[in-house]
Amino acid sequence: MTYQELLENARKNIGPYCRACPVCNGRACGNTIPGPGAKGEGDTAIRNFQAWKSIRLNMDTITENKKPDTSFDFFGYRMKYPILAGPVGAIKLHYGERYEESEYNDIIVSACAEAGILAMTGDGVNSVIMQEACGAVKRNGGAGVPTVKPWDINTLKEKFALVRDSDSVAVAMDIDAAGLPFLQNLTPPAGSKTVAELKEVVKAAGKPFIVKGIMTVKGALKALEAGAAGIVVSNHGGRVLDQCPATAEVLGDIVDAVAGRMMILVDGGIRSGTDIFKALAMGADAVIIARPFVTGMYGGGAEGVQLIAQKLGAELADTMKMCGTSDLASISGENIFVPKSLI
Repeated sequence: MTYQELLENARKNIGPYCRACPVCNGRACGNTIPGPGAKGEGDTAIRNFQAWKSIRLNMDTITENKKPDTSFDFFGYRMKYPILAGPVGAIKLHYGERYEESEYNDIIVSACAEAGILAMTGDGVNSVIMQEACGAVKRNGGAGVPTVKPWDINTLKEKFALVRDSDSVAVAMDIDAAGLPFLQNLTPPAGSKTVAELKEVVKAAGKPFIVKGIMTVKGALKALEAGAAGIVVSNHGGRVLDQCPATAEVLGDIVDAVAGRMMILVDGGIRSGTDIFKALAMGADAVIIARPFVTGMYGGGAEGVQLIAQKLGAELADTMKMCGTSDLASISGENIFVPKSLI
């Protein structure tokens, strides 16, 4: 299957909101929610995409001619590429009827593991969603990252028991999901956490804990104080707050403030191996990509997911070679040109 064939197949199966665009830049879906769009005016997803494109690459081919090493250590789990497939919830609502939630998780977890990367699984109001997600991770030897919503501590403890049973590599919380409309005024409640509350959550998790949804230095330092092992610089694809900065616009300051004290991942508009390289050059340890993997799933099931991973990995390796970097550790700010508007 070629990438073009994947897109053509996806357009037959996905929708009505997602168009499986040749470039997933947030323009066609705009503010379609339900659907893959962004909140309010829908400009945050577009801004995410454009910010990465404004960063340029510094070519250097006067260097040793060797095959780039794209491998990455994620809390002791060796990955072929520094890429995680992002968590996607309510798959039928947002992307079409082809897949049930449980089927989507089963396929993406196993396909990502086969491709040498990891999938993050989603959570939802129905407790069965988390049960099935953790089941998919367990069936694949723990190769996955269950992602919980910011529920109350008692609900989280129930979900963490499932996470520990799955033997997952780590667990994440998309804390910015407090802004999702469907999580408002629920029983059990979900919402923002204080540092003290987050400390209790981290302790209860019993796994390397990643806080997803950090967009400021202040937020990163709060997550560090709470004991998080990692953060994701993320604005939830623009789906929780309109008029956010792009993740590329805030990543550098957060990296400087954290100063290597925890793992930093980033998402939001990253669509190619060159984008991944730019994120690593700015100080991220790895990236999370969501919407393109959904397109891969709807266009080719497990084969489509693996094709997306392989495409991204090949593009990253090619960029590394042309920029004179032999492994991920050698990628630095010297390899990119960042416009003053992003500094």
